Amino acid sequence: MNNMKLTENFSKKEFECKCGCEMPSSVFYEIESLAENLQILRERFKAPIQINSAYRCPSHNKDIGGVSNSQHILGKASDIVIEGFTPNEVANTIDNMLRNEYNPNLNIGGLGRYNTFTHIDIRDYMARWDNRK
Repeated sequence: MNNMKLTENFSKKEFECKCGCEMPSSVFYEIESLAENLQILRERFKAPIQINSAYRCPSHNKDIGGVSNSQHILGKASDIVIEGFTPNEVANTIDNMLRNEYNPNLNIGGLGRYNTFTHIDIRDYMARWDNRK
């Protein structure tokens, strides 16, 4: 079931913890919602989305230096790269979509800017940060 298709362009395998542990069912519920949001972005950008990191078990999250209250632990976050777009272009476009394009199915609360990727998450409040060096 690891390669289960969640949306047209995303499968469960892409969201698994990199340590190889089993994803809890409560996390899978969130991953399904996260995948639906990424599918909206995939259609908007008309380009493939690479998921660098999605679900992280607490142990793996700690090992890589993630914050203890990370949305990744809940299965609500994904660090992405979109082919043909810089991380800044990705963040700017998503921010613009959230502000100016009404889409009731797009539920991105967290948007983080990094040098090599963009963090998105489906928390239920708005959070923005810039960790570019």
